[in-house]
Amino acid sequence: MRQRAFGGVQVSQPVEITSTTVQRGDIIQVGGRACRVSNLFQLPQGFKQLLFESGELLTMHTRTRLVAVRMQRRR
Repeated sequence: MRQRAFGGVQVSQPVEITSTTVQRGDIIQVGGRACRVSNLFQLPQGFKQLLFESGELLTMHTRTRLVAVRMQRRR
């Protein structure tokens, strides 16, 4: 089930993400705060470093699995 949010954006159900499936715009809850991924950096051995809009960095191991909310824009 999808819910509408402000500005023509639809919120989808939470999805499980890994270092290979994470995308810009994903919202991940870290330490009780919702953080939006603003940029991704590929690191050696399949690791990814996520840059959040708040300026914080998170490095994902290849086996890391997180739950995120993926925002989808209406066309």
